[in-house]
Amino acid sequence: MHLTLLDPGGLFALAQVLMIDLVLAGDNAVVIGLAAARVPVNMRRKVVLWGLVAAVVLRIGLATVAVQLMAIIGLTLAGGILLLWVCWRMWRDIRQGEEKDAHGIDPNASMRQAILQILVADVSMSLDNVLGVAGAARDHLDVLIIGLILSVALMGAAANVIARLLHRYRWISYVGLLIVLYVALSMIWEGGHRVAAAVT
Repeated sequence: MHLTLLDPGGLFALAQVLMIDLVLAGDNAVVIGLAAARVPVNMRRKVVLWGLVAAVVLRIGLATVAVQLMAIIGLTLAGGILLLWVCWRMWRDIRQGEEKDAHGIDPNASMRQAILQILVADVSMSLDNVLGVAGAARDHLDVLIIGLILSVALMGAAANVIARLLHRYRWISYVGLLIVLYVALSMIWEGGHRVAAAVT
């Protein structure tokens, strides 16, 4: 792969990629924080780490086929529906956490469920992000990869802070859940309009 970072326009493309990712990564950080807050403290770093590793791989894969993704009618609608499922799982986990508090949790099962929630949510919520980043990077594949990795690392740092806050102040979990629900409904609304426009 030819490195284009130092080519004319390469650094500018990297700045654009980082700005787009930082602006759009907030919702993903909330999802990761919510998921990580549901597992014991000693498992939290592993959940965030594995969730972020998967996020990097998924984002790079999605970004490399961004042009094809743009042509798929109903993709945003499907992502919104997937995100609704994530919201329901998170709401159930929050309620169970309030009832059980800390005891009676299976750490391994909780870790698997948390990572699954992060994966599904990241695929659902990253579509617009990836398309925007791919458009900014254009032919700079190395810039695209560097920008995505840096932004996901920053997102992970934010997620760790959010997870600690959620563990200390449980009411914040519902605020985060409302944010994710809003994103899901927005995606369904927008995706539904696109499908309707394509059908009519």
